Amino acid sequence: MGKKLPLSCAFVLVATLSACSGSSNAGDSNGASGGNGNASGGSQTTSGGSQTTSGGNGSGASTSSGGDTSGTPGTPPQIGDCAMFTPDDAWNTEISKLAADATWTSRVQAMVGDKNIHPDYGSDGATLYGIPINVVPMDQALVPVTFDWYPEESDPGPYPFPGVADVKIEGNSPEACDGDCHLLTVQQGTCMLYEGYACEHRADGWHCGNGAKFDLTKNSYGQRPKGWTSADAAGLAITPGILGYDEVRAGKVTHAIRFTMDCTTDMFVKPASHQAVPTGCDPANKPPMGMRVRLKADFDASSLSASAAVVAEAMKTYGMILADNGSDFFFQGEANAGWTDTDIEPLKTIPANAFEVVAMPPLEN
Repeated sequence: MGKKLPLSCAFVLVATLSACSGSSNAGDSNGASGGNGNASGGSQTTSGGSQTTSGGNGSGASTSSGGDTSGTPGTPPQIGDCAMFTPDDAWNTEISKLAADATWTSRVQAMVGDKNIHPDYGSDGATLYGIPINVVPMDQALVPVTFDWYPEESDPGPYPFPGVADVKIEGNSPEACDGDCHLLTVQQGTCMLYEGYACEHRADGWHCGNGAKFDLTKNSYGQRPKGWTSADAAGLAITPGILGYDEVRAGKVTHAIRFTMDCTTDMFVKPASHQAVPTGCDPANKPPMGMRVRLKADFDASSLSASAAVVAEAMKTYGMILADNGSDFFFQGEANAGWTDTDIEPLKTIPANAFEVVAMPPLEN
């Protein structure tokens, strides 16, 4: 099962986490995104294997093809001299040749209607939007972290988070954070990834809603128990799905991209390990966390800017993975002052209905 945001989010933290269940840092004045972290129903931890479902729970029958849904191993991107998981990791596999799921494609297209995709990063004057990534050395000091919301599903500290004067956090200020306040840290040498959701530095140190650790030298799937959330509602690592400024400038993105949808069902598919049903969401026929989509091969990207075409090609080759709740088809990039309108505005012209759902593994809960 998923989770409900605790009352502390709605009442105690409203002054400092203005969007802890659905942020509005969309990079312009028209969007609302981010994700609502781990919002959904009650909590349940499971450790069993895959489950195939046929109806029930309002999600409809599974329409997975039953064929290969793993994709072709690719080339992991590097951050801080660390590869972002193994070549066969879901984030790094090429899925352009996998079968599409016509039923789920129709369902998703009916959900999104005439919406376009939305790059959830950029700048508004001096304010940066997006999710930054910290890189720290192997000898970075470890600091305690208090997990206020989901300690039972968090990997315990200490974490090598940077000091308050040096840290980069989603929402800009570690002491007055605005939004989902994700804090992502790659430790060089050990190649460990530390991620927190709803993080804030207080007088007594770091507090986060929850936290997760990943060993980047291994495949990410199975590193944390099924049924556990992470800094994302799908139980996934966030960092490997962030669109990086440098990789777009280099002309090639070699990984899937993290994206959000407003309403999801009470099931998940591999590589996700956790489901989420936001408050007010009817889960019937809604997509599961972990669903993968790709831009259709025949989509004409010739009118896009050069940098936008790089992103479109990645969306055709590696696709996007549903990782969190937020505005439909918002996808996340690195917070970087270098992004320009030429990078971002052309991407907003791509219809969400130009995407198709890739054949999924069995639904699980």
